[in-house]
Amino acid sequence: MSTERRARRSLPIFEQKSALRTDGRRDFVVPADVQGRFTRIRYVVFAILIVVYVALPWLQVNGHPAVFLDVQHRAFYLFGATFNAQDVWMVFFLLSGVGFLLILATALWGRIWCGYACPQTVFLEGIYRRIERAIEGPRNRRMLRDERGLSFARIWRKVLKHALYIALSFLVAHVFLSYFVSIPALFDMVRKQPGEHPEAFAWAFGMTALMYFNYAWFREQMCVVICPYGRLQSVLTDPDTLVIGYDTQRGEPRGKATAKSKGDCVDCGRCVAACPTGIDIRNGLQLDCIGCAACIDACDEIMDKLDRPQGLIRYDSLNGLTKEPRRFWRPRVYLYGALGLLGLAVAAFAVQGHVPFEANLLRLQGAPYLLEGDRVRNAFELHLVNKRGEPTTFTLAGMVDEDLEYVLARTSITLPSLAAHRVPVFVLGPNDGRARKIRIRIDDGVEPRIVEGAFVAPR
Repeated sequence: MSTERRARRSLPIFEQKSALRTDGRRDFVVPADVQGRFTRIRYVVFAILIVVYVALPWLQVNGHPAVFLDVQHRAFYLFGATFNAQDVWMVFFLLSGVGFLLILATALWGRIWCGYACPQTVFLEGIYRRIERAIEGPRNRRMLRDERGLSFARIWRKVLKHALYIALSFLVAHVFLSYFVSIPALFDMVRKQPGEHPEAFAWAFGMTALMYFNYAWFREQMCVVICPYGRLQSVLTDPDTLVIGYDTQRGEPRGKATAKSKGDCVDCGRCVAACPTGIDIRNGLQLDCIGCAACIDACDEIMDKLDRPQGLIRYDSLNGLTKEPRRFWRPRVYLYGALGLLGLAVAAFAVQGHVPFEANLLRLQGAPYLLEGDRVRNAFELHLVNKRGEPTTFTLAGMVDEDLEYVLARTSITLPSLAAHRVPVFVLGPNDGRARKIRIRIDDGVEPRIVEGAFVAPR
């Protein structure tokens, strides 16, 4: 280890103001363990989200996984609803609604998504760092062991930790893959040679490598350097947004616990040591803050030991921290809420109007009609798509017409879920130049439908 790096590591952790130094180089953050109400809430939320993530591919709804995105066959199953590639346009409105509601949540409660529900935080803090703490011990012990250089104790802990990281990344990657190939297909692929399913193997290997790199080394840099959402918080929040802040009026000037005429902050650096991005929240609201509330629990713990009121660092608005009144309802809240509800309403309306099957009568390429003596023949094909989650039998019939005669290649057809089929249709009519409508009835046993087309004849 270089002298410069040893010197940086030997500094008290509260002198490190961020995971990134001013020259752009990184200081690896080793956050301290904290206990408290917000930490407990976060771990409960993490556990629920991880269980949901793992369970969705296993949970069956109407005979299909609750979430199954079969991109290869362009079949998508979401909580009992069935969609195909033609329904992808609905995703725009769904994502728009969810996106604006996330923006609304940011305007009201800051980066609560980052601290409690973002997959980066959920897996890093909920699993990977807990493994690290269980194997390498508390923060001070880990840093001291690293300072002493290579040793047997350090090596076996590092090897075990990274072996578990790789195994965990492998499992998480395969759970992710199961959303796209289904659990039975995934088990079948795992039992076979990689060459039999090279695409799935490549995705699993790539996702494993990416997750291991991210959670074993990159960590907070994903939030600080890569994630665009963190960059947007400065334009989505205002002085009335609930954020994590330090009460300077109460905490300053800092001094020892026994010093008189000093604020409540004893400059212990515990809030900085607990921060997963290495910032000092006492410097004000910062881009690197992910709203995890670790600094609140750390500071409350110190305040309890000093028999002082909690809340020196707390959830509050910038106005609240300066004793100004906080507004909950304000123009941006109305705007973001309206846009979010509009997107969700359009998506709900589109899903509500989702038809159980599609039927289109298409004219075949070539001449629009053929003359057969005193009769005219038109050629079509009926394009059927079963959009239900189970096989469906369709009965086809031309509507009774004294002038038109229908010839269908098939009058009954059974289609699997999201399968499509084209049925040739020939219509014969008199050559008298009159305009006529072609009408074909499709009966699925639940909701019959009639498709129409124009009968073309010479004038």
